[in-house]
Amino acid sequence: MRAQAEHLMRCQADFEAERANWDTLYERISEMVFPRSQYFTSKNQFQGELRGERVFDNTPTLALDRFASAVGSMLAPETMQWHGLKSSDPELNEDEEVKEYLELATRVLFGARYAPKTNFSSQVHECWLSNGAFGTSCLFVDEDMGSSLRYRAIHLSEIYIGENFQGLIDRVHRGRFKLKAYQVLQLVNHTDESKRWMMPECVAKALEGDRKNPNAEFEFIHCVYPNDDQDTRRADAVGMAYKSVYLSVQDLTICHEGGYRTLPYAVGRYVTGPRETYGRSPAMTVFRDILMLNEMNKTVIRAGQLHVDPPFLIAEDGALQPFSMTPRSLNYGYLNSDGQPLAQSLRPDGDLPIALEMIQDRRTAVNDAFLVTLFQVLVENPDMTATQALLRAQEKGQLLGPTLGRQQSEFLSCVIERELDILSAAGTLPPMPEALLEAGGAVAIEFKSPLNRLQRADDAMGILKTIEALTPLAQIDPGVLDIIDIPKSARIIAEASGSPADALRTPEEIAGMKEEKQKQADLQQLVQAAPLLGKTARDLSQASATAQNQPAPIPYVQPGSE
Repeated sequence: MRAQAEHLMRCQADFEAERANWDTLYERISEMVFPRSQYFTSKNQFQGELRGERVFDNTPTLALDRFASAVGSMLAPETMQWHGLKSSDPELNEDEEVKEYLELATRVLFGARYAPKTNFSSQVHECWLSNGAFGTSCLFVDEDMGSSLRYRAIHLSEIYIGENFQGLIDRVHRGRFKLKAYQVLQLVNHTDESKRWMMPECVAKALEGDRKNPNAEFEFIHCVYPNDDQDTRRADAVGMAYKSVYLSVQDLTICHEGGYRTLPYAVGRYVTGPRETYGRSPAMTVFRDILMLNEMNKTVIRAGQLHVDPPFLIAEDGALQPFSMTPRSLNYGYLNSDGQPLAQSLRPDGDLPIALEMIQDRRTAVNDAFLVTLFQVLVENPDMTATQALLRAQEKGQLLGPTLGRQQSEFLSCVIERELDILSAAGTLPPMPEALLEAGGAVAIEFKSPLNRLQRADDAMGILKTIEALTPLAQIDPGVLDIIDIPKSARIIAEASGSPADALRTPEEIAGMKEEKQKQADLQQLVQAAPLLGKTARDLSQASATAQNQPAPIPYVQPGSE
C-alpha cells in the first residue's frame, strides 16, 4: 500500500510539472475574464474576497456568460430531448420492440438526469463557462445510494488529465482537493459500504482529545486510471475497467480503493493544439485583444476624468490664495483689472471619438471569439424571411459544427455512457429485448440538439433552391415537380426551421388522414350521384310498370298470307 501511494504521488508530481505553464496562463485569464474562478497559482484565497480589481472593461466577462448560455442552449437545452438512443445494428432500429425499448430508456434517462437534487443543469453550465475561459472542463458523474445520479463540476485547478495512445482521455487525477475533518468522518461512516473510507491518522488526531477541530482541512488526491489487471469474470473492483484510489497527502496513505466500469470524470476540451493535452479556449484566442481593451478603456476613463474634472492653471501671483472648487464658492483675486480670469482649466487635446471607435473594434473581436455576434444575427434581424432565416441557420451550423461538435463526441457522450452504466447497474432501465441482447446490447447515441438541427439546414436550403430552380421549368412541363416528395420535404424544412416535434404529425397519422379523406371523397361522390341514381331508378321503374299495363301487341300478318 505504501509503495502504491508513493507511485501515485510521483505521477501527481509529473502531472503538476506538466501543468505549470498552463496554470500561469489560467491565472491571467481568470483575472481578466473569469474573476470568480481565479484559483490556480494563488490557491490561498478566501471566500467572499473582491477579485478583478484591475479590470476596467467587463466585455470579456459578459461575453463569457453569453457564450456559456448559448452553448448550453445549442447542445443540451433543458426544454427538449436533445439526444436519443439507437441500436448499433441498423436493422434492429426497425424492430418495433427495440424502438419501444430505446424510446422508453431515453425517457427514463432524461427523468433521472433532470430529477431534483441531481444539479445537472447548474453544474454543466459551469463546464461551459470553464470551456469558454480555459478551454478545458470536467464534470464528475457519481451515483447516489446506488440508483440516482449526482453531478459536480470540478474546478480546473484540481484536474489533471492524461491521454492514451489514441489521444483519448483515459486517466484523471483530482489533485490536492481539500476536505474538512467532519467531511472525512462522513465518508468513513458512509451508508454505502463500497464508498467507505479508512480514517487517515492525521484526521483522526484532529477529531480526538479536548482540542478537536472538525473544521481542520486536509488535502487528498483521487486517482482514476485504466485497470491493467482487469478480470472481466469478477463483479468487484478487480473486474472493472478503471481503478479508483483516494490518497491522503499528509499521511501518504490510501483511504479508499475501488473501481469504475466507465470513466466517472467527463472532460471537455474546446480545441487542442499540437502535442498539447489540455484544451485552448476562445479567451486564449483573443487574449491580447482583451489586454489591449483593458488598457485602452483605462486610458479613456482617465481622459474622460480629465475632461470632466480638469486641472487648473493659476497665475503666479495668485498661487498662494485659497482656491475652492465647491459649488457657489467665492474665489477672490482671480480676475485682473480688465476682468480676465487669472485661473483657467487645462483640458487635454486627446481625440475621444477615435479612442472609443478603437475600443469598439476590440470589443467586436472579443464578442466574435465568444460567438456572441453569431448568436445575435436572428435577434437583430427579426424581419427576416423564412429563406433568409434558414440561410443564417445554415451558416451558423457550418461555423459551430467543428468546435461544438467536439463537445458532443468527447464530453456529452462520456456523460451519457456513465449515466447509462449507473442506471443499468441499478436496474432502473427497462428490460432489454431479446433481439437487442443477442446483438450484444450495444447502444449508440443519436444527438438531436439545436446544433444538429442547424446542421440539417443544408438539406432544407437544398430543397428550397431545387424548388426555386424547377419552378420556371414547371410552367412548361408541370411533371418536373413530381421528382420532389412534398410531404418529406416539408418535414425536413419544418425540423430545420425549429418546429417542435410535437407540432408535426407522424407518417402514420398522415396516412390515416389520407385514408379518411379518401373515404369522405367517396361518400361525397355517392351523395352527389344519389339524385341521378334515384331519377334513373324511377325512370326504370315507370318503364317497367308501363310495360306491364299495356295490352299484348297484335302480331303482324303479312298481306296475302293465311
